[in-house]
Amino acid sequence: MASIDKIAWLHLRDGTVLSTRSWGKDRYYLPGGKREPGETDQQTLLREVEEELTVTLDPASMRYAGTFEAPAHGHPAGVLVRMACYYAAYAGTIQPAAEIEEIAWLSCRHRPQVSAVDQLIFDWLRAQQLLAD
Repeated sequence: MASIDKIAWLHLRDGTVLSTRSWGKDRYYLPGGKREPGETDQQTLLREVEEELTVTLDPASMRYAGTFEAPAHGHPAGVLVRMACYYAAYAGTIQPAAEIEEIAWLSCRHRPQVSAVDQLIFDWLRAQQLLAD
């Protein structure tokens, strides 16, 4: 079974999680992206978050949260996305860049607007009492 290897940044504020929507897409996704050949999780996350949101993550503060797997949105049946998630502090001002059209702070009520793997992460964050209804 095919799988897509992704790394995501979990950034929480007041019971919401930072999410992004790319140009022309109908779903929100956690910031982050696909690993390039030879990259570590940390290198992937640092690069992707800077490209998407113009902020620099603090590598020393990166904390692994978990890995989640679900059917990949917008891909043929049988393609899975496997997403390793990390918390991290950052420097700079969060703003959309590159392929990102919009940033949003989402809670559980926005669950239908995110991809299947993000829905699993939303459920996990809610069970941890980190994400509001």
